[in-house]
Amino acid sequence: MSLTTREHHRGGRRRRGRVAAMQALYRAEVVGNVAAEARQELADANLPEEVRDHALLLFDQVVSNRERIDSVLREALTRWDLKRVAIVEACVLRIGAAELLFEPEVPARVVLDEAIEIAKEFGSGESGRFVNGVLDRVSREHRGEETA
Repeated sequence: MSLTTREHHRGGRRRRGRVAAMQALYRAEVVGNVAAEARQELADANLPEEVRDHALLLFDQVVSNRERIDSVLREALTRWDLKRVAIVEACVLRIGAAELLFEPEVPARVVLDEAIEIAKEFGSGESGRFVNGVLDRVSREHRGEETA
């Protein structure tokens, strides 16, 4: 069954899961928590079960596939080094790339729209545009013509 844009509206379960996963990844980067500690904090968070499960799925995908995801992002980043990307944007990019690579049932357009909105909410003024450009390149390379 295909997921629709309507199911991903602001505040929806999947959006809330993406935000929770991004915040856990951010916390792990900034505080220096090891992934296991950040994952446990996420698992113990006071979230509805469906939100927590989706957040854990995304968190686990990013952590388990970090080298591949970062390699894909490095290819998509033009004139940027992934190490120089702000932490919020890097976390959003990693989640978006994980969904594009490992969640084929989620339409690429939905992945991009969600990542852009989360980047706008938590990043700087240009975060949405930046995230859109990078994930659009990832989508075209790994999902083909879906977003063209």
